Amino acid sequence: MTESSGGTRESDVVVIGAGPGGYAAAFHAADLGLQVTLVDSREELGGVCLHAGCIPSKALLFVSQLLGEARRAQEFGIHFGDPEIDVQTLRKWKEGVVSQLAGGLSDLAKRRGVRFVRGSARFENSQSLGLEESEISRIIFKHAVIATGSRPMGIPGIEIESDRVMDSTAALNLEEVPKTLLVVGGGYIGLELGTVYASLGSQVTLVELTDGLLPGVDRDLVRPLGRRIQDLFAQVHLNTRVVAMKETERGIEVKFEGEITQQPMFDKVLVSVGRQSNSDQLGLEKTRVERDAKGAIQVDEQCRTADREIFAIGDVAAPPMLAHKATREGKVVAQVIAGQEVAFDNVAVPAVVFTDPEVAWCGLTETQAKSEGRKIKVTRFPWAASGRAVAVGRTEGLTKIIFDPESGQVLGVGLVGIHAGELIGEGVLAVEMAALAEDLASIIHTHPTFSETLGEAAEAFLGQSMNLYRK
Repeated sequence: MTESSGGTRESDVVVIGAGPGGYAAAFHAADLGLQVTLVDSREELGGVCLHAGCIPSKALLFVSQLLGEARRAQEFGIHFGDPEIDVQTLRKWKEGVVSQLAGGLSDLAKRRGVRFVRGSARFENSQSLGLEESEISRIIFKHAVIATGSRPMGIPGIEIESDRVMDSTAALNLEEVPKTLLVVGGGYIGLELGTVYASLGSQVTLVELTDGLLPGVDRDLVRPLGRRIQDLFAQVHLNTRVVAMKETERGIEVKFEGEITQQPMFDKVLVSVGRQSNSDQLGLEKTRVERDAKGAIQVDEQCRTADREIFAIGDVAAPPMLAHKATREGKVVAQVIAGQEVAFDNVAVPAVVFTDPEVAWCGLTETQAKSEGRKIKVTRFPWAASGRAVAVGRTEGLTKIIFDPESGQVLGVGLVGIHAGELIGEGVLAVEMAALAEDLASIIHTHPTFSETLGEAAEAFLGQSMNLYRK
């Protein structure tokens, strides 16, 4: 790695974006002996996931779960009374979590010899980047990795500038707990952040354009969460569109089409209708990199773009937009650049909604199989038959496995219930390793645990489930 007096640096690999995909690519490339420069507009590593997404939201969701468990304890004869919530202390704790992890990433980068440069990067051509607001002005590279992530989308046709209208980043700042909050969008971001604010005391109204929460997710996994959301939120309206918003002295007045006919007032509005790739400010027109109609960068199985030495990973490339997928792609890219014959060929990319109950799935879903006309066999094990679930009063859960009806191969796994996000790991392994029903059924699962439900669902496929009886 060299640097001239004019502020130009040469590097084997330059990674644009220091989120989970970007720092994974940088760290693995450095471990493989390559000279690496990591560029990001933030002062610290971690990207949106660490600073304004995955980590702060899960920290706050932990608090939400804690409050929920305290309220649920009344069922067992234990009464804590109403909680006193210090928002300032809570926010400082959340920020401390982020700071600790960011510091760890910085230390790991230094130990590996990864040079971190703060600045905004744009391609000058297929071999160099220009930087603004940076200590250097130019980087000449042999290989580039685009890992610039995504940003929240707004509501089409509605433009309003107001501190009362938040995206997910603003909502995670937790400036205050509004008395009334409108959440626009019933996807995972809206449900997770709506859960946080409802648990902290907001009266949350959620509207969703489609006819169900978590569009695209199997309905039997969504139903238990839907019942919980109905109890936790003040109102939930499906098939409802926001057509106008106006700020007044009292709050945000919102006009709807659908189930809501009046124009109610809200102290705050959270817009969570999706995310779009950050690919439009990179100067890609000066390269051979190609994007689709939605702005996602087109890549092959090695995450290589149409410009052979430029790669793209994470949210800026092909969906799904998940941090762990980006991390895996980062490792693949580093190995490809180092000359190894590898590809991103993972069959199962898990997804988790960290609500209460959690929803998790991987591999083929029943909804997907039906749309493709694919023959499958589905087994379900209700957690009402789980000794652990009954013991802790969480029987609303369900474990679901999608099998090939002929071979018994595990094609997909779905879970809804407490700790579903931790349990899905076994499902990912089963799908990735092409496990059979016999494999899952013969594994000894610790008793009593929620993991037993995976073995029980596999036994149900074989007609051997001890805790389910069907004539």
